[in-house]
Amino acid sequence: MPEDLDSVERRAWSAVVTLSMRVPSALDSQLQREFGVTHFEYRVLTLLHEAPEQRMRLSVLAARGHGSISRLSHVVSKLERLGWARRAAAESGRGIDAVLTPTGAAKVVEATPDYLVAVRRLVLDGLDGPQKAELAVLGERLSDHLVGALGDTDPDRT
Repeated sequence: MPEDLDSVERRAWSAVVTLSMRVPSALDSQLQREFGVTHFEYRVLTLLHEAPEQRMRLSVLAARGHGSISRLSHVVSKLERLGWARRAAAESGRGIDAVLTPTGAAKVVEATPDYLVAVRRLVLDGLDGPQKAELAVLGERLSDHLVGALGDTDPDRT
């Protein structure tokens, strides 16, 4: 039987669970109310907006968005219906890319200022400068650990 968590481990785990549940939920609510997209959909649009030629292989996009291919496929279908993205044959001739449309790019530009205000309000404003730096270090360390524990690679670090 595994050993129980000590009091510090319980506090740490409780904080991770709380943040991982509340922050995405709050961002989903705001983004859906104001821009008609979920946080994951916004992430996909942003990744495409930042990509060379505003296009990316679906498998890479799913990995960088930290979602499954199936979930990404549903999101790209929704974005296609909205006219914000389209599928296209990969330039290499193998696989399928998602491509941001001009309307999708405009949506990213429109939503980003409010998104950044929400990120600051929900998380960053609760910390001083050194705490923000510490959170960055701890978050990166935990992300690296998670990649190792899951036995895959972190597409954000390649």
